[in-house]
Amino acid sequence: MRYLTYVHDGGTRCGVAVDETVYALDAPALRDFLGWAPSERDAAVSRALRGPGVPLPEVRLLPPLEPPTIRDFVAFEEHVEGVRKSVDGVSGVPDRWYEAPTFYFTNPHSLVATGDDVPMAPGSAVLDFELEVAVVIGKAGRDLTPEQAHDHIFGYTLFNDWSARDLQSLEMKVGLGPCKGKDFASTLGPWIVPAADLDPYRDSDGFLGLALTAEVNGKVIGRDLLSNMAWPFEDLIAYASRGAELRPGDVLASGTCGNGGCLAELWGRTGTPDPPPLTPGDRITLTAEALGTLTNHIVPGAEPVPIPRARPRTRTRP
Repeated sequence: MRYLTYVHDGGTRCGVAVDETVYALDAPALRDFLGWAPSERDAAVSRALRGPGVPLPEVRLLPPLEPPTIRDFVAFEEHVEGVRKSVDGVSGVPDRWYEAPTFYFTNPHSLVATGDDVPMAPGSAVLDFELEVAVVIGKAGRDLTPEQAHDHIFGYTLFNDWSARDLQSLEMKVGLGPCKGKDFASTLGPWIVPAADLDPYRDSDGFLGLALTAEVNGKVIGRDLLSNMAWPFEDLIAYASRGAELRPGDVLASGTCGNGGCLAELWGRTGTPDPPPLTPGDRITLTAEALGTLTNHIVPGAEPVPIPRARPRTRTRP
């Protein structure tokens, strides 16, 4: 079973897909559905499956939900090694990375769906993809232990936080982390797979051993296993919930996988921009075993609105 949001006959619905058939849920949106009690959700699914279905190829997929927040972690050591060298010119992994699963907040209003065009970020000429898996929270919680966090997971989905590497490299010199280099687009989807459906993929350490593949214009660029994460998702959730409430619909992404999960990692390892940055016309296909595939085409973006440099000030005081 997969949970999704879709357009059919001019209307937008949330629903469940079984095999190649989509059934509409009687919920305003999937985010509302996640806020219901588990028994209410189960009853809604039962009602949906008794109703008429629509062939999956006849619907247009949207991002599966509108999350209230998106936290994006950096949980793959191999990715940190390569991208740090590419973006900052520094080798190795910072000691601090090993101490806690660091994350940043990204823009929940810039989501695009699989099949959508992705415009170049204004002012950028160095576009990159990032292959990630994300967890969707299904129950509110605060100050959770990793053991408790497991019961707060509703399901899993694919995530691609597109990166304008030239903008990112410049703005991170200020020391606040990425902003416009990440702000313009993220792909989420194509649907959410319930957590229980992935239990057969767990290894003896509790990690999900899903195969991950990244392709550009039909050529495989990267392959990895989700189980190469340094922390399982339960640890990420527990850390995010320290002193902060997680709510149904919140999305927590793994961070980019290694071994070619993005172009910048490869650039850092080889010292050359090969494969080259993405440009209009490129097609990017990201796949995770048991979760599905995201495909997007790159198109030209808008010209940046000019912003003046900072004004020199006298710093006079009243």
